[in-house]
Amino acid sequence: MKFSICIDALYNGKPSAEAIRAIHEAGAEAFEFWNWTNKDLDGIRRAKEELGMTLTTLVTKFNNLVDPACRNEYLEGIQETIEVAKQLGCSRILTTTGNELDAPREEQYRSVVDGLKAAAPLAEEAGMTLLLEPLNIKVDHAGYFLSRTDEAFSVIRDVGHPSVKLLFDIYHQYITEGEVIEAIREHIGSIGHFHAAGHPGRHELHIGEIDYARIFDVIEETGYEGYVGLEYFPAEDPAAGIRSVLGTA
Repeated sequence: MKFSICIDALYNGKPSAEAIRAIHEAGAEAFEFWNWTNKDLDGIRRAKEELGMTLTTLVTKFNNLVDPACRNEYLEGIQETIEVAKQLGCSRILTTTGNELDAPREEQYRSVVDGLKAAAPLAEEAGMTLLLEPLNIKVDHAGYFLSRTDEAFSVIRDVGHPSVKLLFDIYHQYITEGEVIEAIREHIGSIGHFHAAGHPGRHELHIGEIDYARIFDVIEETGYEGYVGLEYFPAEDPAAGIRSVLGTA
């Protein structure tokens, strides 16, 4: 199992280059982050190259797929993010849908599909993958459009492009509906990245009720070769938490 550390979650407030060095000292070889527009990109690139780290994902500049009127802005943001990802040697771009509008759900669903269809060739040309992420609306993201696994995989199927996959966040989907093992087994071919955090609290994986040992066994059984991103807010020392998951404690 390969793990990627979300520096924005585990080291919130610490300069990115310092966070990268901290997770490297804890034994990590890969990292990810959210918004790139507020980052010292040159500092990230230098730290990444100096330490031989892998950048697994970053988030696209503009996240609104539900509103067709925002399509051009969304695609411009994708293109800008692709250029940043190229500079940083990253091949996966995370996208969300934005919050629900006061409009028929089927129209918003179609807008999400059409927006991803329009963005997919841009990603393909760059040799990158777009990762669509459902989020839970019960605890963390009230009002968000896409929360359920069945609808999320339906979007991926309707887009029908190999450069568009799902970011399966185990924490979010456990809260939304449970049955994450069944969903992973059934849809592993459509999953391009995982996120993980404990529940309740969104802390370390060992805090809470999610059986990550079993879930990780299932993921490995599927033959998945990508990364699992640790995207939690530490209740304990971040470095100790990383070492615990990586088995380097």
